[in-house]
Formats: sequence, structure tokens, C-alpha cells
Amino acid sequence: MNAESLLEERLMKRSQQRKRLSPLNYKERLFVLSRSRLEYYDGRAAKKNRKGSIQLSRICCAEIVKHGGEILPCPNKYPFQVVYDSVCTLYVFAPSQDSRSLWVQSLKEEIKHNAQIATRFHPQFWQEGVWLCCRQTDRQAAGCQQYDLYGDICRKPLPPIPGEEGAGGQGGLPRAPLAPEEDAGDSGDGGEVVVVALYDFRGVEPHDLSLVRDHEYVVVEHCDPNWYKARNLHGSEGYIPSNYVSEKKSGNLQQFSWYSKHINRNQAEELLRREDKEGAFMVRDSSRLGAYTVSVYTKSLAGDRGAAIKHYHIKEVQTPFKQFYLAEKHQFSSISALIDYHKHNAAGIVSRLRYPVSKQDTSAPSTAGFSYEKWEINPSDLTFMKELGSGQFGLVRLGKWRARHKVAIKAIREGAMYEEDFIEEAKVMMRLSHPKLVQLYGVCSQQSPIYIVTEFMERGCLLNFLRQGRGSFSLGSLLSMCQDVVEGMEHLELNSFIHRDLASRNCLVSDSLVVKVSDFGMTRYVLDNQYTSSSGSMFPVKWSPPEVLHYCKYSSKSDVWSYGVLMWEVFSEGRMPFEHSQNHQVVAMVTQGQRLFRPKLATAAIYDIMHLCWKERPEERPSFSQICTMISNALESDTQLNSPISPPYLHLNATLTPP
Repeated sequence: MNAESLLEERLMKRSQQRKRLSPLNYKERLFVLSRSRLEYYDGRAAKKNRKGSIQLSRICCAEIVKHGGEILPCPNKYPFQVVYDSVCTLYVFAPSQDSRSLWVQSLKEEIKHNAQIATRFHPQFWQEGVWLCCRQTDRQAAGCQQYDLYGDICRKPLPPIPGEEGAGGQGGLPRAPLAPEEDAGDSGDGGEVVVVALYDFRGVEPHDLSLVRDHEYVVVEHCDPNWYKARNLHGSEGYIPSNYVSEKKSGNLQQFSWYSKHINRNQAEELLRREDKEGAFMVRDSSRLGAYTVSVYTKSLAGDRGAAIKHYHIKEVQTPFKQFYLAEKHQFSSISALIDYHKHNAAGIVSRLRYPVSKQDTSAPSTAGFSYEKWEINPSDLTFMKELGSGQFGLVRLGKWRARHKVAIKAIREGAMYEEDFIEEAKVMMRLSHPKLVQLYGVCSQQSPIYIVTEFMERGCLLNFLRQGRGSFSLGSLLSMCQDVVEGMEHLELNSFIHRDLASRNCLVSDSLVVKVSDFGMTRYVLDNQYTSSSGSMFPVKWSPPEVLHYCKYSSKSDVWSYGVLMWEVFSEGRMPFEHSQNHQVVAMVTQGQRLFRPKLATAAIYDIMHLCWKERPEERPSFSQICTMISNALESDTQLNSPISPPYLHLNATLTPP
């Protein structure tokens, strides 16, 4: 370390200029903190390598960033922010909790006498034109949380270094404290991270490590958001998929059989009725972020009406320590202790918790590629089976990879797409891994035609699924389909990825009836005369907002418009939007402010969500995160799901209604 330096470390920084962020927009830099400047370098700390420099006198805030538990497209998982010149924010990502704490505390110490210290700050990211914490769309908007320059970012300090007790040594900096427990996504104690396997995983490459369900492993390295390097109890090391494991700690519910993530009220009731046992129960995520609900099945209150299902929110109370309860007289230090107690005592709820019920889909999730950094697939590893259909790029077939994994194989028709550009982008697209996105496994790019290999979805496209099941769907099941899609789109939005062709035909349905978004971003690589010309019949005019129709201006907010049309498709059970109008007529009508009519299966509240998506100005449309909350709230509400269906605003033969 340079004699004038207080801290030096290789950290990651996020691009401050590019509107669209991907894993490629996170760069490793050597950060150097001195008494006067914060600087970062590409390579060694030399003037010719310097990429940025901020005078400490210009800094008004240094604080951790709470990222809400979403997957960060960056290898380092511990973000902090440096706000300077009042409006500029530098986002930096540290490799560990201790590292981040030390940088933030050191910066706070050095700037404490600055004239321009912030009074308020934004605790979450500025992303996709909005502050994620308060949803303000002005980047210069005042902070939404009080900033405490002198406050600890922890609850307790680390033990003192031997020989440095007291003031931290002669002229030394304070020892790094732990980050707060509320900061979702952090590892906890800064030591070894122990995880529990949720599923079996058989390694396919020599550098993989196989997993056995319920066995414990130590994470050696966080390689990227989707793959960890881990060690088993026998000392063997290798790569494992991050979505196959869950951290072993007291507050982590994923390790318990009674917890079901990504289950809404309607799905919970279906699963409990199928179990049909007194005291059957599950714990699931509530519609309020960070809260949980216990759903319990009972026959004791139902009388002649059959079974009843009660939903209890797990409440929190802040005594000297956080406590949880269902009935206020019985409080516990953890949710697992609460559940254990109510297994033996009803104590204020309708029945004691007798039979844990988990979500129906217990199969292992898809991995981001078949192995770590394996995006090029050998075509000899593929077995071709039956034809599934023909898409805009070419023929799609069912196949198997190494005779083991079922996959969908798209053979790209010659001249259908810009292949070189797509192959480069495929490396980034593979890292977009989410339960509600169809997983891209890799490409076969060394021959012609090239193949795109993706997750196989047994029930085919959502459009056909809706049409084939007309008349059999409940309001709750239709709304659950919309929720699946919005969760996938929320993940794309958080990763600054634009779909550009969201519609029911580009969503697929799994064997367990989960709907996933497919073909995101693919239209960028279609040759103009094949798809993107607005004068051609293939252009998705009926799903496109005014700014796309007139200026080809795409954004996450143009995807929001398309999502509103997709909701309309779902609640009309697969009908064609504007079915009695040609494309040029639709362009004129949408430009004049007319919108699709209300489908007969949609309640007024659901139609209101569609209308919000169809606001004329993109900035007036909600984000996918906001839509996700609206739909979750609707699914949690009995009155929404059971309300009588009123007639549509117009006769079904009519096409539009005024906004």
C-alpha cells in the first residue's frame, strides 16, 4: 500500500453513464482512498491507469446500499454508494461484508467535517429511471431516508485486534463492524458461508461439484450470481448452481419443508384443499415485502360448507430483540420457533399446525447454463426428438442434452437473424436466471444452422394454453398467470433488460402450470425485412405503445404497455387484441387515445391495472415492481377474487373504449 493511502482494494464499480445495465457494465477497478481523494484505476495505481478521481471535500454521503434481496448481476454482492456534488452517485461493490463496512466507515470518518453533508439519502439503487426505494423518477429528488453520518452501520463491532484495543491504534481507523441483519443478501457473520442443498445436482463437467439434498457445503467463492465454488465435507471443491442451495442460518426459511416461496394466496388454497387434512398448513411470502403468512386448512369451522382456510400474518414486535407472533401472548425469537410451538398448541389460531404442505413443483429449477461459464454447446451432445413448432427464427424441436436433460432446440433459419451479435449477447442472456424466465442454456454456434438451446416447457405457449382451456379457468388462476409473467418481467427490469416483444405467444407453460417469459430481447437480432418493419404483418403492432409505433423507442415502459395487452389476452382467454381492426387502423386508434375494451372475466380492479399500463406517456406507466405489488395485493384479497363479474364496458363485438 502507498504510504499516503488509507485503503486499497480491488472492487467492482457500476457504469454511471449507460442507461442499460448488464453484467458487462460492472468493471473491476483498484480503489485507493487517501486523506484527500477517492481514486480508482484500471490495473496498477499509476497516473496513466487512473479512471476516476473524487475529492473527498465533494462527497456528501457514504453509505451501504440495501438491494432488497434481488440477484445482482455483479460478482461482488456487497454494494455501497458514494454521493458527491449532491447529485452524482458512484455505486461500488465489495467482495465481502467486512470489506464494505471498512470502506463505508473509513469514508465517513474522512468526510465528517465537510461543509455539504447530506441530511437525507436514498438507501436503494437508482435504476431504470427510478429510485427503487421511493419510486421517485427525478434523479435529483431529495433522499427518502435520514442520513446519519456518525451512526454505526452495524449492531455490534468485531472483536478488537490483539494489541489494538481501545482507540484502534495510534492514528488508526476504526475496525470494520458487521452490516445490519436487515440488509437482505448479506452473508451474516463475515466468516465461512455454510449452505444446505435444496435439490440433488449431478455435476456434468470435471470442475463441477455434485450436490446431495439436505447435505451441507461451504461456499469458497461467489463466482457470479448463478454459480458458486463450494467444498463438501470430504474436502472436494467444484462449481454448484446458486439456486440449488440456501444459506444455513436461523432466519433462513428455505431450509424448512413448510415454507413455500413464490406461492400466492390462491395457489396456497388449491394446494391445501388438495391435501384435505385438518391442520394442513404452509408458510408463504405475504404481499407485503419481507412479511410472511401462515395458511391453515380446517374443517372445524366450516359446518356444512366443507373446509375453510384461514390466513394469518406473522407479526413482528420490537422489544429489545425482534419477536414474532400469531397470537400476541405467544412471542418467539424466530419464525421457526413460532411454527414449532403452534405444531403442538393452537393458541389463538383455528387449528394446531399438523401437516406441512409444500408447493406442488418440487422438481429442481433450471440452472444458468449446464455448468459454470459453459455457454457453447457441442451439437454432438444433442439428441433431436419430435418437432414442437415453427417460430419466427426457424424450426423448434424437443431434444435431450447428453441423453439426460430435456431441452428445446431452435434451429435458426439462414438469414433470419444477426447471428454474430446474438452469439455475443447470449453470454449475457444466460446469466438472466429466474424461476419465471425460460432459461437459455447455451448455443451451438460453430456450424450452420446455429442452434439455441433452452429450457423445455411441457405445455407449450400461453396463447394456445388459454385457447384450449377456455371456460375452465377461475379468476384466481388467470390472475396467477399474470403474476408469473410480471415476476419474470420485474427481474428483466431490475437487470435493465428490455423484452421488446412481450405477448402470450412468447410465454410458455410448464407441466406444473408455471408461466415463464421467453424470447426476451430476441427481436433485436431479427433482420429488418423479417420482423421489425412496422409496415410488415409480422410487426407486433397490437402490442406496441405509441412511442414504439411512431419512433421505435423501446424501454421497460414499452414492455409495460405490452404487458397490459398480455393481461387482456389472459382475461379474454386467448382472443386476438383489436381482432376486427387491421394494423394501420390500430395505429390510428391508439394514437387517438382509444384502448381495448374490458374482457368479461376481468373485474373493474383488474381492468384498472391494464389501463395503467396503457398510459399515453411512458413515465406515467407503473414499473413492473409496482404492478407486481398490485397483483399480489389482488391475489391476497378475498373480495377481489370472489367479486361478481360485471358486464364489459362495451359489447364483445366492439373493439375499443375511450381511456
